[in-house]
Order: sequence, then structure tokens, then C-alpha cells
Amino acid sequence: MRKRPRLIGTRPGQLTVVVAAVALVGAGGWFAGSLMQSPADAAAAHQPPKARPVTVTVERRALTASVVAQGSVGFGSPRKVTLAGLVGSPDSGSGSGNPGVGDDVAQRVTKAPAAGVELKEGDVLMQVSGRPVLVLRGTVPMYRTLGPGASGDDVRQLQQALTRLGFNPGPANGTYGQSDAAAVSRWYKSKGYRAMEPTVADKQQLGTLEAAVTTAQQALLAAQNPGGDSEGTGGSKGTGSGSGGGAGAGGDTAKLQLKSAQQQLDAADAALSAFQAGYGTKVPAGEVAFLPDLPARLDKATAKTGDTPSGPVATVTSSKVVVQAVVPAQDAKLLHKGMRARVETTDGTTVDGEVVALADDVPKDDSTDSGKQQGTSDGGSEGTSAPVPVQISVPAGKLTKNATESAKVTIEVGSSDGKVLTVPVAALHTSADEKARVQVLRGGKVVDLPVEAGLSADGQVEVTPSSGVALKAGDQVVVGR
Repeated sequence: MRKRPRLIGTRPGQLTVVVAAVALVGAGGWFAGSLMQSPADAAAAHQPPKARPVTVTVERRALTASVVAQGSVGFGSPRKVTLAGLVGSPDSGSGSGNPGVGDDVAQRVTKAPAAGVELKEGDVLMQVSGRPVLVLRGTVPMYRTLGPGASGDDVRQLQQALTRLGFNPGPANGTYGQSDAAAVSRWYKSKGYRAMEPTVADKQQLGTLEAAVTTAQQALLAAQNPGGDSEGTGGSKGTGSGSGGGAGAGGDTAKLQLKSAQQQLDAADAALSAFQAGYGTKVPAGEVAFLPDLPARLDKATAKTGDTPSGPVATVTSSKVVVQAVVPAQDAKLLHKGMRARVETTDGTTVDGEVVALADDVPKDDSTDSGKQQGTSDGGSEGTSAPVPVQISVPAGKLTKNATESAKVTIEVGSSDGKVLTVPVAALHTSADEKARVQVLRGGKVVDLPVEAGLSADGQVEVTPSSGVALKAGDQVVVGR
């Protein structure tokens, strides 16, 4: 009988595979089981951590409270310049106050103002029809022609200006006389011009009045000698012979004629005297512009060569640089004149300044439309919530090159007395007894401490611990949870 062959190693190999498979399945089950959580365990694992106080360290530092605003750098006191009247005389083609005399020739700007120049007292601002427009210092605006016989504060201003310029007209008595006319002539000559002397029309008028006086004098002489011409008529005396009554009537007529001739002479003399009182060298209304402050800077030229000078011809400013800013009404309550300010321009230039004007004390900019200036400090319907303008002065010569630029303005409104304990404003709270308190974290516990609040700045507030309360730099105060 033939035997079947035996498979060597079959049973031990199968056992090994089975053992390995069981081990693998067991490991996978353990791993899967380790990743699985019950709903309770999962909920507990996702609970937020227990809230802890958010703290900030108490500091000892100096505090400075300030108001910060955005401003602009510019030259102060802008003012429009407008000619008060005609420049020159009718004969120079500049028009006339007398209808029909020279009115057919219009005034023309022959040399326009030059922006950027500095105007000193006595300088020429511009030329109109070849005549100068000069600037003088004075608060009373030019409003009329100044000449012999004129009197008033504007005449006194002119006399004082002539004295400052070295053309002393004598006492500044406010009345324009011949000494003033002579001083004006010398002043004009020093600038290369002739002063406005009597015009052709003035001379003609003077001749007419003088002739009227001569005629009146001749009429008076004739009335005083009524028979002087009648003797040559030949026998006229005979025709009137007769009654004495005729002689009496003739005597009354002669007296009336004499009285009338005297009245005519008096009137002619009065008219001539009145004209002569204003006859002479004058300053036309348009040839002088009085400005409150000189030197001044010519900021903008409105009139151009060839224009007819009507309305503003230029805008002048002070030669001093100032900074204009606007602050909220609430902040404005903290400000007053004399406060220190720091100005920082866009290029990093920093200059110390001083608050010189607030609200209505800030000079109005009359170089712009009045409507643009309303609503900033007048209150009105906006009440006390309206922004308040502030003006800051800077030392002479500073920020000149930064004019027209914007700048950051920081005005110091208060400072602490040296270094003090400070905490964030958020750490301060008011208790039911209306006292300020802070919460301090000590030994894992929050302790409520009474304090007195002081100056506040930059998000920090000065605190002084109440009597018997220990609070020092380095302590942790609670600002939230």
C-alpha cells in the first residue's frame, strides 16, 4: 500500500498567523477605545477655564494732561486791501468826482501788487494809471481825499506817519495845512512821484472865482460913484431938474445899488476864500491805504496789470507766523491764554508756542467770505457744542518755511507734582458710597481699596491711597475679567 506524502510545517504556520491576527485586532480595539469618550467626559473636556481677573501693574510716574488738535500754520491777521477812492486826478485819466470831467478815461492798474514781498511804512503797494498807492500805519481807514482845510483823526494819522518817515509837517493837530502839503510833496518826491497838485479844473475854478471878485469890486466902485459916467451924456442933469422928490428917490436907489454891490463882493470873497482853503497839494483817497500793523506781508495779489481796480486789490498778513486750530467745546473749557503749546509740523519740526487767543478773541479772517467764518465760535443754534478756534503764537522766525502746512498742536493743561501712583482709568470704579476704589489682587484674592483720584492723562489716572490703605508701585490692580 502506497502512503500519502506528509506536509511538513503546515500546522505550526497557521498557528502563527492566527496569533498575529488576534494581537493586531486587540491592539486596534485598545487604540479605538482610548480615543472614545462618553458624552459626559466630552462635555467636561470642553468647559471654559475658570475666569481669572485681568490685572495691570500699578506704576509710579509723572503725568501730563494735554489737549491735542490738528491745526494749520500760516501768517496771522489776514486783511483785504481795497482802494478808498480814485487814484490821481481827472487830468491823469483817473476819473473825477465832477460829472463830465475826465470820466471818459478809466483807471487801469499799471503795476500790480507783488505777492510775497514785505511792505514797510511808506512803500508803494501798486500803481494805477501811473500813480502810486502807498501804505501807512493807522487804524482809521482812508475814506476821503486829504487836502488843505480837512481835519480829523485820519489827518492826524497822516501827520504822524509823515513824521515817522522823516518828513515832519509840524504838530499833529489833525488839521491839514500848508506845512502838511509841503511834507506830502517831499514824501512823494522821495518815492519818485509828484504829489497831486491843483488840477487844470482847479486852476480854472480859481481863475473864475478871482474874476468874480474883481467884477464885484468894480461894481461896488461904480455904486459908490453913481454920477461918474452920467456927466458925459450931455444935459441929462437938466432933464431931471424939477422937484426935490426925484432927487430923494435917486438917493434911495443909489443906496440900494451900493448895498447890493457890497453883498455881491462879500459873496464872491467868501466863495474864493472857501475854495482857496482847500486849494493846494492833496492826497487822493485812493493813493493811501492805512494798515493797522506794519511791516506786513503781501500774501495775495488780486488786481492784475490792466485791470480796473474795483473791490479788493490784495490781501496782506502779519509778518508773524501763528498756528490756528479748532478744539471741541468740552476741551476748550480746560484752556486759557498763556498756556504752553507744542507744535509739530508734517516734516517733524517741533516748536514751543503759547496760546494767545481763544474763541471770539481769535482774529477773524476777513480775507475769506464771512459765511465761512460763521458757526465756529459764535454759538448760535449750535450752542456750547460748537468747536472753538484757538490761536497759538510761535517765536519770531520759526515755522516761516512751514507756512500753509498742517501741524499737530499739543496744549498742556495740567501736570502732576512729580512722580505719583497711577493706574489705568479702567481700574477705577465708584462704590455705593460714591468713593473711588480700586481692586488689588493679593494672595490669589481680590481686595477692594478706597483711593482718591487725581489728574488723568493718556489713559492713566493719579490715585492716592486713603489713610491706612497700603497701595504701592508693582501691585496688580484689576481692570477686567
